[in-house]
Amino acid sequence: MMVVVFASMLLAFVFGWFGPRWMAITMLAACLIASLGLFLFEVYSPEYGFRMPWIQTELEGQPMPAQGS
Repeated sequence: MMVVVFASMLLAFVFGWFGPRWMAITMLAACLIASLGLFLFEVYSPEYGFRMPWIQTELEGQPMPAQGS
C-alpha cells in the first residue's frame, strides 16, 4: 500500500513539473486518499491495530509496591 502512496506522489511531482496541472492535482488527491486509507487500515487492523506496547494495562488493579522512604 505504501508503494501506491509513493507512486501517486511521484506521479504528482512529475505531472506538476512536466505535464498538465490538473493531472498533478488529481495524483496529489489520490496520494492523500491512499495515505488516509493506509492510516485507517493500520489503526483498525485486527492483527496489530490499536496496540500500544508502551502502555501496560494488564498490571492495572494490582497493588503498587511500597516506596522506600
